[in-house]
Amino acid sequence: MPDTTLDRPTADSRAYRWRERRLLPILHPQVVDVDGLLGIDRQKQALLDNTRRFVERRPANHALLTGARGTGKSSLVKAMLHAFGDRGLRMVEVPPHDLTDLPDIVAPLRGRDERFVLYVDDFSVAANDPALTALKTALDGGVEAPPDNVLIYATSNRRHLMPEFRRDNEEYHWVDDELHPGESTEEKISLSERFGLWLSFQPFDQDRYLDLVRLHLGALGDTHWDEATEKLALRWALERASRSGRVAQQFARHWAGRAAG
Repeated sequence: MPDTTLDRPTADSRAYRWRERRLLPILHPQVVDVDGLLGIDRQKQALLDNTRRFVERRPANHALLTGARGTGKSSLVKAMLHAFGDRGLRMVEVPPHDLTDLPDIVAPLRGRDERFVLYVDDFSVAANDPALTALKTALDGGVEAPPDNVLIYATSNRRHLMPEFRRDNEEYHWVDDELHPGESTEEKISLSERFGLWLSFQPFDQDRYLDLVRLHLGALGDTHWDEATEKLALRWALERASRSGRVAQQFARHWAGRAAG
């Protein structure tokens, strides 16, 4: 069996990725400051509170972050490492297709003093995907009790983590004047319900997008704002067919960088 021992080229490795059935240290983890994530105050506070309880060895929940692309889901998860790394939090990036390896991933983490978040980004599975069963077991616990120093934080563009088809709606049926979903829908819902903390990220409207542009420009030291800047910011979003927080930050960098040139 491949060696899954934690490699530690330095004594304070805080982030790892699961590759080729091994935990490999990330020497230069991305630094994301939670204070720099704008427009998602409610979601930030909820995940901060949950993660704080986790590192303080109090009960905490697995978390599912769902919603529109570019709204800060992945950045918020990565920001937890920067916020709590000094307090023993560690992060392991796990590709969705490698969730079948969860028992091997968790084995060397169990019993360690550090607290580990397994970070699964852009997660979506088909109904017959083996990763589905592996994740359900990890969230609920199988015959082997789950370790108390490991949580799963997953992000997805789909609220129920699996593709939803028109035929699923045809399975709904009435029972004693109550509408009940069919088996396919029940399976989708049952997976997402295994996460104790759900955080939804909504698309930004035009006003909120412009607010974010101004906030990002201010963070970059550019406080100038006029009608021309607003029009260019809106055109930038139109060309990308998105008014996400990511697009607002990209425009702010473009505008501030050009002004500084």
